[in-house]
Amino acid sequence: MAREDFFDWAGARDEGYEFDGLRPVAMGGWTLRHSVIARNARFAVGDRLATGCGCAEFGIGVGIRTVGDAVRYPDVIVTCSKFKDSDREVPNPVVVFEVLSPTSGHVDRIVKLLEYKAVPSIRRCVIVEHDCAALTVYARHDAGADWTATVLTADKLLPLPEIGIDIPVADLFTKTDLAPSNEEQAAE
Repeated sequence: MAREDFFDWAGARDEGYEFDGLRPVAMGGWTLRHSVIARNARFAVGDRLATGCGCAEFGIGVGIRTVGDAVRYPDVIVTCSKFKDSDREVPNPVVVFEVLSPTSGHVDRIVKLLEYKAVPSIRRCVIVEHDCAALTVYARHDAGADWTATVLTADKLLPLPEIGIDIPVADLFTKTDLAPSNEEQAAE
């Protein structure tokens, strides 16, 4: 299947699919927690982006081209490039967020991470855990450079210097049973 055929095919379905470059791959296995964390991440990014900064955030409804013709749908994508509203892919993604689900760990941590690493414009990939209030940030300073990994917990700040913002990690877990309690926040 060609990438353009995939877009037409997937657009006629109610379920979500990604494209591995050859065939559609069903996305699924999401929990309500996954959905809440993904929404929190998108709003946390969007609320902090300065008006007129030239960057925009997108949710799962649009994808990015990775390796070859593969199309992935991260939970949050940020680009600082111009785009047309009719585009099916986000151009030059700078930051991507993947929220893990109980069944997606291998694909998100290995397969997609390697694909994202092959996209020169991506400077930061944030893998958000689904079973604890923590995340792993993969960052690089130069296109093609190796990524460094940093683990952050709920009491830390997630720096996103590529888009000029910081996000308290705890904000990603608001309205989930992983959110720090008031007592935990007071102790910090």
